[in-house]
Amino acid sequence: MIRSGIGFDAHQLKKGFDLYIGGIKIDSNLGSLGHSDGDALIHAIADSLLGAAGMGDIGQYFPSEENEWENSKSEIFLIEVKKILINNGFKISNIDCTVILQKPKINSYIELIRNNISRILELNKNHVSIKATTTDYLGYVGDSKGWSVISIATIIDINEDF
Repeated sequence: MIRSGIGFDAHQLKKGFDLYIGGIKIDSNLGSLGHSDGDALIHAIADSLLGAAGMGDIGQYFPSEENEWENSKSEIFLIEVKKILINNGFKISNIDCTVILQKPKINSYIELIRNNISRILELNKNHVSIKATTTDYLGYVGDSKGWSVISIATIIDINEDF
């Protein structure tokens, strides 16, 4: 059985923080404010995978109230979500994401990000789509006060027949 899920995440952008997108450090004078490393792409992917499996969201597994996750690399979350899915009879089929960020422009990083996500998930790179867009200076993204990501994941429930 094929299942799909949607994930969304947003983080503030502030000076004095690093900007990680898909586990890749981006050259920027603004960074992502978050309990972990603030990697909204990985957080959205994790939510889309968990949603597809009907297993809640990233906050249920890695609550920001717990000091254990403070300043953690978000890759840890995605590795654990993948294990949770596998242990419950799911196989990841496809990830499609859009990063919504006014600046910096990340087009030169897209392939690195895509490669890293496919490495983390042990997924063929052709099954990982990473796109970037701006909001043409509208709203919190356009004002460079924050950034967002939307992700759609497709998984296969290997325990169920159609």
